[in-house]
Amino acid sequence: MKFNNDFKYDLKFGQVGEELLGSIFTDKTIEVKRDNWIYRTGNIAIEYESRGKPSGINKSLAEYWVFIFSGKFEDDIILIIETNRLKTIFNKYFEMGKIKAMGDNNTSLAVLIPVIEITNYKNYER
Repeated sequence: MKFNNDFKYDLKFGQVGEELLGSIFTDKTIEVKRDNWIYRTGNIAIEYESRGKPSGINKSLAEYWVFIFSGKFEDDIILIIETNRLKTIFNKYFEMGKIKAMGDNNTSLAVLIPVIEITNYKNYER
């Protein structure tokens, strides 16, 4: 985007963002995850199976996923990502074998995705 030093333009641009965020929280379905491990590992864990059955991203009907960075981040960071984009990134890391057993008695399986990959949008087509 070309730089524009016009307040009216910047205001309009910001208002479009406010409308987008408003529509996500009023018209869309959202899966919310509060993650206490992100600050330790740098990864987001996306569950896909529990006790041998599809779960998490494989069952979610949400249009967006929201990650609240807890622990030492003290809930100060919140990441919102469209589910289809998250699934594309998930599939890449699943194929790479970035799988970890977790949960109660390690009965769930999750894919670990580095947080930095969520913002590395150029590598993922919609």
